[in-house]
Amino acid sequence: MAMTAALPGVYESYWMASAEFPSHPPLTEATEADVAVVGAGIAGLCTAWELARKGRSVVVLEASRVAAGVTGHTTAKLTALHTLMYDHLRHTRGPDGARLYARSQSDAIEHAVAVADELGADCDLERVPAFTYCEDPERLDGIRAEADAAREAGLDASFVTETGLPYPVAGAVRVEDQAQFHPRKYLLALERDLLAHGGKIYEGTRVLRLDEGAPCLLGTESGVTVTAWDVVVATHYPVFDRALLFGRLSAHRDLVVAGPLAPDRDPGGMYITQEDNTRSVRTAPYGDGQRLLIVTGELARPGTGDTDQRFRNLADWTHERFPGVEITHRWAAQDSDPTDTVALVGPLHPGAAHVYVATGFGGWGMSGGIMAGRLLADLVTGQRPPWAGLYDPRRMRSLLREAPAFIRHQLETGRHFIGDRLSSVTIQSVDDIAPGSGGVVQHGGRRCAVYRDEDGALHGVSPRCTHLGCFVGFNSAERSWDCPCHGSRFSVDGEVLEGPANRPLDRRDV
Repeated sequence: MAMTAALPGVYESYWMASAEFPSHPPLTEATEADVAVVGAGIAGLCTAWELARKGRSVVVLEASRVAAGVTGHTTAKLTALHTLMYDHLRHTRGPDGARLYARSQSDAIEHAVAVADELGADCDLERVPAFTYCEDPERLDGIRAEADAAREAGLDASFVTETGLPYPVAGAVRVEDQAQFHPRKYLLALERDLLAHGGKIYEGTRVLRLDEGAPCLLGTESGVTVTAWDVVVATHYPVFDRALLFGRLSAHRDLVVAGPLAPDRDPGGMYITQEDNTRSVRTAPYGDGQRLLIVTGELARPGTGDTDQRFRNLADWTHERFPGVEITHRWAAQDSDPTDTVALVGPLHPGAAHVYVATGFGGWGMSGGIMAGRLLADLVTGQRPPWAGLYDPRRMRSLLREAPAFIRHQLETGRHFIGDRLSSVTIQSVDDIAPGSGGVVQHGGRRCAVYRDEDGALHGVSPRCTHLGCFVGFNSAERSWDCPCHGSRFSVDGEVLEGPANRPLDRRDV
């Protein structure tokens, strides 16, 4: 059965469908710049824009399209309230660490508001409160503790029992004067200004090689070389393994459904709960005076579980809590959670002198990406904001302090790496694969990942991820091959959709 017939709405990100899509040529000849930024999502574009404003010559290299990856599929909340982050931080990083985190994230929000105003960005930016809530009274202690910790960290936070949601909650943390926006419209304004300041953007340009030096050399898939004095790796999940950051990041995929909502039913804020495998709610302006209800949740490792059923679960929850809403859009995003909870923004590894990274935003990439752009631009130009140490990827004390999370991640990755080799065959015969579906089969004496399209044609690829060799699983709702170890994703023909892998799956004749 076709995906669109089985699931509600059209599989299309609203942010992608409702903003212009200017194109940029691929890089075809060697070039030089003060700084090369790899990746044109929110972290990469914000970094490039900040550096161009500081007078640096900048080149941006994007494997796909500008703001079309995670940034084009986010929920687009600009908030410093990140579920239950502050109570955790004051115990693991101390009160000063929690305050620095709050300052850095709040600074990013205010900076986005100021930049949108300066550039005249028509990006639907709205100031609204943010809530982290629970429905289960047994979780209230955690909510109260978070409200206290967030207030202690400097946020305008309070504990409340009433919200604008159309269902009761046991309690919530409320933080005032946060923001939400259209992420692609915001970044398109930055893109135009970046080009006006002499920056260059190249799409369809995948970077495969990095030689650190003075200057650094970047090698692209097409064989073209880029020379730069400084390099920023902002590919969401780092594509260079020399820092072994993949061992400190855990990928999860979350789903989104959306549909029109009458303005008088708008809950008036941004909401999130960790219950029900996470539920996040917000609205956005949506033509003819309506609002678009956006609901996110159903977190899972890439390549695991029944994605179709997870979309149905999210749609059912939305219909139950917001009766009468017709789901018109659905999409999915991928996030990387750092094992010690704070994003990794700064020098790529202990020996790095001119290479920087931004990753591990854990579902909070909008404020995190804007923060990262400012922080990295400062580091590249010889400045050091007070929260640089908090985000420094070279930190070891917090990694040791939160070793149990790191160990759990390694055990789960190892379970997939070894266990999937023993049980990766999911379908007995190619003949059993229905149109629009796929699975791993034993064929011709070896395992193949096989997809049958709607016309009955078979597409076969190696099931072994080209990153570190884990076996991929079929994502039925998005029709992709996803790796559960580190989150790489591939099309049904094996092309890379999402890193850290940067080479396609080998084609196989079936």
